[in-house]
Amino acid sequence: MKERSEITQPESSTSAPGSCVIGLIDPKTPTNVGAILRAAGCYQAQAVRYTGERFGRAVRFHTDTKGFNAKIPLLQVDDMLAALPEGMQIVCVELAEGAMSLPEFEHPPHALYVFGPEDGSIPQAIIHAADSVVYIPTIGCMNLAATVNVVLYDRLAKSAASHDGDARIRSSRDVNNRLKTMSREDNA
Repeated sequence: MKERSEITQPESSTSAPGSCVIGLIDPKTPTNVGAILRAAGCYQAQAVRYTGERFGRAVRFHTDTKGFNAKIPLLQVDDMLAALPEGMQIVCVELAEGAMSLPEFEHPPHALYVFGPEDGSIPQAIIHAADSVVYIPTIGCMNLAATVNVVLYDRLAKSAASHDGDARIRSSRDVNNRLKTMSREDNA
């Protein structure tokens, strides 16, 4: 296990207040990685890191329809835990015995969320190095991209961040969506 003092500081963008980085262990499908990039953009993650070679061979099958890959660094790394910013906590998300249920979990302000591959698990050495191990209490295991979305939504929902109401809706929705709800006065 690496000592935190051995970990060097990367770009300042990943150490901003409330920062989070997504870590993927040897992801298998570009569809999942594309969906994860979209989630990272929607929930304002600073980067997506991945290990392994499988995704690199399949990356030409691009599935990030919102173009977040141009805004969020997608970094292939040899060591998922190397070069983390000072104070970044490692949170593994895995169906591991002894893990804490996500509804009970308090998210750290600076987190690297590590997710295992679609057809495997997070290596035991990374689990041992983690500050926290959490699981989503579902019946059966979830798809990798769905799991990332649930964790990032949980982080947002439990944060003190303003959600901006209608201004956020207008800036986030698709160009083909101009829906409005009827006000109570319109129903009277």
